[in-house]
Formats: sequence, structure tokens, C-alpha cells
Amino acid sequence: MATSDRLLVAFQHFDEANKQDPNTEDFEGTTYPKEVLYGIRMTERLNKFAPNASEALQLTARCQHICRWEIPRDSYEMNREGYLRWRQELKKFHGEKASAILKEIGYDEETIAMVKFLLQKKQLKKNEDTQTLEDIICLVFLEFYFEPFAIKHPEDKTIDILQKTWKKMSLKGQEATLKLPLSKFSLDLITKALHA
Repeated sequence: MATSDRLLVAFQHFDEANKQDPNTEDFEGTTYPKEVLYGIRMTERLNKFAPNASEALQLTARCQHICRWEIPRDSYEMNREGYLRWRQELKKFHGEKASAILKEIGYDEETIAMVKFLLQKKQLKKNEDTQTLEDIICLVFLEFYFEPFAIKHPEDKTIDILQKTWKKMSLKGQEATLKLPLSKFSLDLITKALHA
């Protein structure tokens, strides 16, 4: 099977798994299972940001939240320690889910190992693919999820999250952020965070 064909088959399998998501999101007149839409957004942003991305990175971007609803946030303590434990558990969970699908459609162990490595965000700031993945995650968050989040939370918490997000991004990612189609509300908060 040609690489591009197999990649599309992997995307279809990831999307099929994510179609089980009971949470939905409306976007441009269509209702999507939430994690299907997230995966599509990750792929689209990666294609714009890094059109020559490795196949492992393309796979990882698409499955980054695979079946996330199966481990809800409220299954852990609602504090920072609980949040960190939840995130660590999710990384392992996503790696296992993605690996099973990739094995089933004939991916080699090296590619599968790299997808698992990237899903754990190892060597951020050191590994180019890990950094690109983090940039894409941040860009998708800022473009589609930040404003609904910011409206529900105090400004000081929002600014703290923006500052942490900014630090995780590369210079290229930061520059791409300022070119996103953001509202004045979001841009004002980002400006405030950067000059705080």
C-alpha cells in the first residue's frame, strides 16, 4: 500500500474510533463528534504550518485526542495534581489506542514507536517533530477553543494559561499565532498576556 493511501486509511480508522464520542460540536452548519472535528482541525493546521511533516507526525496530529472521552477529567481529583495525573494517563491511553489501529493496518514498529513517542510530547524544544506537534496543538487551541474557555474563566487565569501556552511554542508557532483569524477579544487578551 502506498504511503499516502495507508495514511488516509489510518485517518479513517482514527475518525471511526472518534465517531463514538458522545460529545458533539457544531461548526459551520454541521454537527460533529467533538474529537472527530478536533482531529480534522489538527490535520488542517499541520498541513498549513508544516506541509512537509513526516508521516509519523501526520498520524500523531490526527490521533492526538483519540477516544479522549473514555477517561473524563472528573475521574481524577479536580486540582493541579489530579490534572497532571489525568494528562499522563491520557498520553499512555492515546498511545495504546493509536498503536492498536496502526498495527492492524500494517504500519511498521518504528513508525508506531515514533507516534507513541510524539504523543507523550517527549523532548519538547529539542525534537523538531515534538515541537511542531506542540505548536499545532497550541494553534488549534487558540483558534478554536481559547475564546469559549476565556469567557468562562477569570482574566488572571486566562492570562496565566496564555503565558504558559506561549512559552511552549517555537518562534515560528508564536508568529503563526498572530496571523490566526482571532477576534479582538482574543487578540486583546494575548497582547495583555505578552506584556504582563
